[in-house]
Amino acid sequence: MTDTTGVSVMATEPSPAPGSAKPSARPGPFRRTTPVRASRGLVTILVATLLLFLVSLVLQPESLGRSSLQGMLPFAAVLAVVALGQTLVVQQAGIDLSVPGTVSLSVIIVTHYPNGDNGKLFPAILLAYVAALAAGLLNGLVVSRLGMSAIVTTLGTNALLYAVVLGVSGGSPASTTAALHAMATGRFLGLPYSVWFAAVLVAVTGFVMKRMVAGRRFEAVGDNPAAADLAGLRVRRHQLGAYVGASLLYGTAGILLAGVVTTPGAFQGDSLLLPSVAAVVLGGTSLLGGKGSPVASAVAALFLSQLDQFVLTLGVSAATNNIVQAVALGAGVAVYTVDWAVVRGWFRRGPAARTQH
Repeated sequence: MTDTTGVSVMATEPSPAPGSAKPSARPGPFRRTTPVRASRGLVTILVATLLLFLVSLVLQPESLGRSSLQGMLPFAAVLAVVALGQTLVVQQAGIDLSVPGTVSLSVIIVTHYPNGDNGKLFPAILLAYVAALAAGLLNGLVVSRLGMSAIVTTLGTNALLYAVVLGVSGGSPASTTAALHAMATGRFLGLPYSVWFAAVLVAVTGFVMKRMVAGRRFEAVGDNPAAADLAGLRVRRHQLGAYVGASLLYGTAGILLAGVVTTPGAFQGDSLLLPSVAAVVLGGTSLLGGKGSPVASAVAALFLSQLDQFVLTLGVSAATNNIVQAVALGAGVAVYTVDWAVVRGWFRRGPAARTQH
């Protein structure tokens, strides 16, 4: 700043009192300079989810019955894990279309390789994670190092993954092992284990993003890569990490899904792509990159799962259900991208003013 004489003056921090500890020059991994506040997206999706459950209770109470919830929650957990991975990629201004292939390949590996033998389940899970890691590295390296479009890259990776799926399975399903089924559908405090797995992943991801310096840097890179590069942040490394972390989460979702569905199909991940994007958008993460809320994406996954449950109890077709998901995605984009103050002002000017424009 400048004083009254026109001389430039540097703002300085007050000197510490004698004998007091000198403040650290660099923040630790858990230090934050601003308090954590609930994002607009988290508040919005929480309110929307509560309203949806109230509407379901009034119009279709059977959609909230014990059996309905026990059937819906494992799939909501799987979608929440997939949405976490999609959130990481979207925060880096990308979009991952390899979700179906990665999830399906994980399902195929943990069902076909053990072939009902519990003793082979652990090596199969490790192999599924290796395959997911390879897919994430392929996506991340091509996008971050070669500068290819995320849509084109992940779409091509998805095609390669489906080729492997067909090669391993021949297009035929296989039954899951008893151990994996128990791991995914067993109960603790009345909730399936898959829900607890998802809750832990959401909590860890949210903590890293909002409480650790690494998470703040990750968001800064996604918000403005050029500025982050000038600030000395490793932009390519963060972009690569987003795709690798996302693929590992997709692999986890595939393993859980293989445990929930006793005889999963070879293309079990097909139905997760649109809902994963919708959950991220409804959770308030900008498609242009930057800040996002893993917790909001997980709540949005619960919202979409209950919306599916509510629509299905109405007796509509699967095609109508897809239309409802598309409408929900469009509504999420409109809520967070449209300047509603301008829209309200436009309507307040009246028909005459609108016809002039």
